[in-house]
Amino acid sequence: MTVLKLSRSQFPAGFQFGAAGSSYQTEGHGFGGAGGTHWDSFAATPGNVANGENGSIACDHYHHWPQDLDLAAECGFDAWRFSISWARVIPDGYGAANSAGLDFYDRLIDGICARGMKPFATLYHWELPSPLADRGGWMNRDIADWFADYADTVMRRIGDRIHSVAPINEPWCVAWLSHFMGLHAPGLRDIRATARAMHHVPLAHGAAVQAMRALGQKNIGLVANFERVLPAFADAASCRAADLYDQIYNRWFLSAVRLGEYPADALAGLAAHMPAGWEQDFAQISTDVDWIGINYYTRKLITAGPTGMFGDFREVEGPLPKTDVGWEIHSEGLLHFLKMVWEECARGLPLYVTENGMANADFPVAGAVPDNARISYLQDHLRQLLRAVGSGIDVRGYFVWSFLDNFEWSLGYAKRFGIVHVDFDSMRRTPKASYFALRQALSR
Repeated sequence: MTVLKLSRSQFPAGFQFGAAGSSYQTEGHGFGGAGGTHWDSFAATPGNVANGENGSIACDHYHHWPQDLDLAAECGFDAWRFSISWARVIPDGYGAANSAGLDFYDRLIDGICARGMKPFATLYHWELPSPLADRGGWMNRDIADWFADYADTVMRRIGDRIHSVAPINEPWCVAWLSHFMGLHAPGLRDIRATARAMHHVPLAHGAAVQAMRALGQKNIGLVANFERVLPAFADAASCRAADLYDQIYNRWFLSAVRLGEYPADALAGLAAHMPAGWEQDFAQISTDVDWIGINYYTRKLITAGPTGMFGDFREVEGPLPKTDVGWEIHSEGLLHFLKMVWEECARGLPLYVTENGMANADFPVAGAVPDNARISYLQDHLRQLLRAVGSGIDVRGYFVWSFLDNFEWSLGYAKRFGIVHVDFDSMRRTPKASYFALRQALSR
């Protein structure tokens, strides 16, 4: 397959197609006076990141952003989803701002608008300033106030030009993956730290929304990641494990913000470790948002782990085709979550697919980069999105992850999600076949 058998005209009028990326993964954190982050420390610890790699240079988007935005506009994208680095804007996490950092985002946003695209900003995509990590990071309740102050600083500078903003990208990764599983910074495996992070992340989200509302900011969203989970076996233990996994991964943050409560079984496992007075915080946590973003990639088959302890899950390999990071390709899961969120939590709010894409082993061949597997992946998922729209679900946009090959966190640079190939030695950008397939589909 070399083309997408879909076209823009099949989607509702005004539907927005965009590309996505994040600050630490693309910009080059060593540039522009950015402060240290807990990801710098995590990456500097042997064994945490493939090949000991880090985000110091990344894609050097800090210097190449005009070229990158030109490529996005030429592809026909309507929107550019990016994140702002807390440590670039406020190197200590609180206190004085870095003018060079704010100037960079000024230029970037002006560049997005000048090319006819809408800026979709995210305030936090995982790179916590080191001084805040030293003070407990997401385990410290004060982070809600620090984050609100940061949101205020950013929005006072750029809020007049952004189309949309979301406070935190993928809260499950910020809290559970990083504090319980230890696979992302800060790399902890501690249930008490996890419980606090699981509560302080939505608390900080609400604090940031309130701070931005006070400035008159509009079009504020919640972006969460979702993973289709099914029991690996038909036995009761597998069914219970899959349901608990679903509560932790797919429902904890969404339920907190939209329903003002945590899922019962997940809460039962964390209750003894939660911070004092957590029950009183839902008024802030559930501050209204204007839209909900769904990040979706894969499914998991889950059964109970050997210890029987809370959070001990065992993944069983499924039979479906897999991406280059071993994730099953299950496009039906996107439709499942669009329906679930719409029926259970949206309450009329519009939805966006804010991330969707795949890692593929892409290599240049005679000046081109064939990635037909990615074209198939995008087509299958976009068809599921069209089914959702056809059933009456208000989906307003779709963002492919990612625009550029980039620093893929603990996987380093070897795993490529981009529709544009990056040579990390020369920084040469080469659009892949999927880029051209999308360009053609968006033109008709």
